[in-house]
Amino acid sequence: MATNLKAERLARFMLKKVNKAIYEFRMIEDGDRIAVAVSGGKDSLSLLYILRFRMRFVPERYSVVAIHVVGDARGSYLLPYPELEEWLRAHEIEYLVRQMFVPEGESIPMTCERCTWNRRRTLFEMARELGCNKVAFGHHLDDLAETALLNLIYHGRLETMTPCASYFGGMFKLIRPLAYVPEAEIKRFSSLIELPSPPPPCPRSEQTKRQLMRKLIEEMGKDAHRIRENIVRAALESEIYEKESLRRAEDEK
Repeated sequence: MATNLKAERLARFMLKKVNKAIYEFRMIEDGDRIAVAVSGGKDSLSLLYILRFRMRFVPERYSVVAIHVVGDARGSYLLPYPELEEWLRAHEIEYLVRQMFVPEGESIPMTCERCTWNRRRTLFEMARELGCNKVAFGHHLDDLAETALLNLIYHGRLETMTPCASYFGGMFKLIRPLAYVPEAEIKRFSSLIELPSPPPPCPRSEQTKRQLMRKLIEEMGKDAHRIRENIVRAALESEIYEKESLRRAEDEK
């Protein structure tokens, strides 16, 4: 994928954090076929761009395909997103577009949780059809920090999105290679490359508690500049400690 000098410099800089996450959590291995879930927004398309750019510098050989689900909390009847398909074709990227699976009798509009569940089921089905063993999401450092804070405040547990997780008995791995990349860097990068106009946001996207977490982190970040990294590190260390405690308890039985 062609890029300008400024974009390539920033891509190389971001790649250090991407590689840190990839190697720390063993996200990508030789022979992988990775389905990148693209919404058409800056995060997922930047991830797609970076993973393809990365192929030039790493020893492991892997392939990348884009998958896009049509639909949101309003259902799956929404029109396709032609700008995204045009962009993917122009960059000669293999892709698959499908309407979101919505079970019969599903309440519309869906809750964010139900929408996420139906969307993820559709994504995994698409990945399976394309012969992929990994599904990559564009969640970044800010997303992980907001999730950790939300879980702490509303649910009393320090947990965040898992950077790498196995599903269906190891059939798939869900990976988040941007886990250590702050949103500000992604914004700068996306402004330097030619991306399609983003699709209209889900009408429920501004009604979530996540927006409150974002504002809280932004305000606290004025004094604590590494607040996102600190929150995410604490959440991941807490998860590791809990798993180790469960393992020791199981061994002692």
